[in-house]
Parts: sequence; structure tokens; C-alpha cells
Amino acid sequence: MSKKAATASVAAVAPGGGGVRWPAEWERHDATWISWPHHEPDWPGKFAPIPWVYAEIARVLAEHEHVRILVNDEATEEQAWHCLRMHEVRQSRVHLHQCASDRVWLRDSGPTGVHLGDGSVRLVNWGFNAWAKYDNFAADALIGAFVAEHTGLALHQPERHDGEGRVVLEGGGIETDGQGTMLVTEEWLLSDVQVRNRGFTRADYERTFAEELGIARTIWLGEGCVGDDTHGHVDDIARFVAPGVVVLAHEEYPADENHARSLDNLARLRGATDARGEPIRTVTLPYPRAVVMDGTRLPASYANFYMANGLVIVPTFNDPNDRIAMNTLAELVPGRQVVGIHAVDLVWGLGTLHCLTQQQPSAKGRARAHA
Repeated sequence: MSKKAATASVAAVAPGGGGVRWPAEWERHDATWISWPHHEPDWPGKFAPIPWVYAEIARVLAEHEHVRILVNDEATEEQAWHCLRMHEVRQSRVHLHQCASDRVWLRDSGPTGVHLGDGSVRLVNWGFNAWAKYDNFAADALIGAFVAEHTGLALHQPERHDGEGRVVLEGGGIETDGQGTMLVTEEWLLSDVQVRNRGFTRADYERTFAEELGIARTIWLGEGCVGDDTHGHVDDIARFVAPGVVVLAHEEYPADENHARSLDNLARLRGATDARGEPIRTVTLPYPRAVVMDGTRLPASYANFYMANGLVIVPTFNDPNDRIAMNTLAELVPGRQVVGIHAVDLVWGLGTLHCLTQQQPSAKGRARAHA
């Protein structure tokens, strides 16, 4: 993968999937799904505050939409309710479901909701192999089926065209404007590290995106951010906030490893057009200072925000750039409340707000941008 590209690596293909459309995150949700933390090794030595962070996330989300929370067992459910009540969460909008899980990152283990031609919602249940990095993922791989059962939504499991099984993808690696444009990174899908679909080419991925998500144009960025153990998820670096508008995490300090990566991605976006043929407008977000814990550089990024109904929650890091990032987002999404969530402890688990949430889109008849 070259870091010298001066123009966007873009693939345009005919939309497929019989009228399938993957809605943008800012479109109307029926619910947000999260999974209550229970796997202490994900936050070694700092697990104690994490449930309280989740309670605050649930409190803020429940003011705007239903929040469905997976709890690993009865003891976890009791702990979750205790934290939620202490935070005075709006209980009428919070629903707990006992479902075993390995980790909490539902953006990746949960299903991707798409609209079909008749206006209904279908759940795309990608194969999941714990980012081709960890061995314990058997429970996480069943979460999509659980969500389908408890929502009554149809479940679809994409298969490879070469007969080699399910297509393995994660929701944190894909980003859309809801109008047929997608962002992904080469580091995630085309490098020889943490390979998700061995033998898959760029063309194979583009065909899958078209057939399963209705994507007409894929914009290939280069690398993700430093410290990302998924090896290049796009949701830590580049996000759509409106059709044709992308916010990009950009590191100005030349000595930081994120600097060259973000310059390369900025050049690619500035040469890109969306599925409508319109040029991409790119707005930069700063990075916070490097967040390091026990000698480990963590993937701290404001781009890992989550857009709910009438709301954007943004990870913050006790950094002067917190205010700049939140003000930038507030200007780009007028009419939405922008709320910061303290994420210095959370990011020790190598993910923050977008990583832990997964939206359930409303059916097409009710799907609309919600100010």
C-alpha cells in the first residue's frame, strides 16, 4: 500500500442487491444497540469505571431514542440496572436482553441494517472472526441472529462467490453517506495483516459492497490511525456527516505517525467524487494529544463519534482540542445536540463510542433525517 497517492483511489460500480440501500447513520433509528461491559481483560487494571461510562452513554442516548443493551448473564443484568438507575437513565427507553458475548464492540459483531426496495429493514450479518486477531469470538459471532430474533427483522448472511464461506467484515470498517458512497481503507482490507477474506481482491470487495449494501462508489483511503488493533478501521479517521461532506481526523504535528497517514487520506479525499459525481467536501478534525497507557499508544480520535436521533455523542480526552472537535461537528450538524463523553478510560479498551454502538434503522416509510 502506497502512502504517496495524490488522488483518491475510487471504484465506481453499478448498484446491486435488488434495490438495497444502506442508510446513513444520521437517518432515523428505531434503536441503538450496545453490549454491557463484562470482559475485564479488555481494560486491564481499569475495568471498574467502565460500566459507569456505559451508564452515562445510555443516559444520553435514551433521551433521544430506545437503547437495547445486551447483558451477558443475570449478574451482569443486575449490575447494569444498578448503574443505570444511579445515573437516572430514562428507563422506559432502555431494554436489557440476556445474550452471551465475548466483547462489547457491537459496531463490528452486530449486524448492519439496510433498506430493501419495499421499505423494510434487513439485517446484514457479516461473518465475524474477532478482527482476525483473537481466538474467543464464538459468542460474538451469534449476536446478529439474536438481534434478528428479538426485532423480527429478516437476517441475511452474505456468502463469498468463490464458495469459501461467509464474507467477513466489521461495521467499523465501512462508512456511507446513505446515497451509494462508501469509505474504506486499504490497510484494513488489502494488506496481508489480519486478513479477513483470504484471496479477496479490491474488485471482490467492491462487488460485495454493491450487492449487499447498494454501494455505487467506493472511496479507498490508505491507513487508519496509530494504535488501532483492528488494523485500519475507517471509523477512527473519516466519517460522513452529510451527503458529500466528510470529516477527516488530521494530525498537524509532523513528528507524529498519524501526520503522514492523515495527509495521504486528505489528498485522496480531495481528489474524490461521490456516487452522484459531486466532489467530496473534506473538513478536518484535530487529533487529541497522543493518549498512551502503560507504554501503549491508544486509538484516541474524535472521528469515533456516533450520530443518534437528534444527537451526536463525541469522545473527549481532557484535551484542548476537545472543544475544537465538538464545535466543528456542531457547525456541520445544525439542529443536533452535540454531547461529549469522557473516553480516556474507555479507549484503554481500544475503542470508543462508534465502536460500541450499532444503530437499528427505521423502516423506509419512517426513515428521515432527524434534526
